[in-house]
Amino acid sequence: MGSFPTKEQRAYIAGFLDGDGSLMFQLKKRNDTKRGLRIMVTICLYQDSRHDKPLSWMRQIFGIGYLSKRNDGMTELRINGFIQVRNILEMLIPYIRFKKVQAHTIVSACRLLERVSFKKLTATQKKKICEYAFRVQESNYRTHKKRTLEEFYRDMGLTP
Repeated sequence: MGSFPTKEQRAYIAGFLDGDGSLMFQLKKRNDTKRGLRIMVTICLYQDSRHDKPLSWMRQIFGIGYLSKRNDGMTELRINGFIQVRNILEMLIPYIRFKKVQAHTIVSACRLLERVSFKKLTATQKKKICEYAFRVQESNYRTHKKRTLEEFYRDMGLTP
């Protein structure tokens, strides 16, 4: 991580995340891996590209993440990885107001996924991962069809 943010910086970033960000916990189907699944956690912050300096500043503060300019005039800062996302969310949680459920859920998932490799997850742990993903999905705004908990279980190989 870059420099450790001050209390004021953490509060600002948490407010930015609450208003112009998203917390994602995804179980993505993949054909190019033996397990057929990739687990991803992401912090994503969005800003109009004409005013994207705060995103560069946040990237510098954290010392991680990548900026990308989208075709729709928006810029986003994405931070991935269990350890990185957990560390950042643990710093921000005291200041987060509207995405607290997602933040706590993703921190719990990251703690589990940092300890155990995917291959060594027990059925109980896989079920817990599915429940975390479902909880984050249910707490997020989304216009597309949401997946059921049973679909998460199936993707994780927990149903016959």
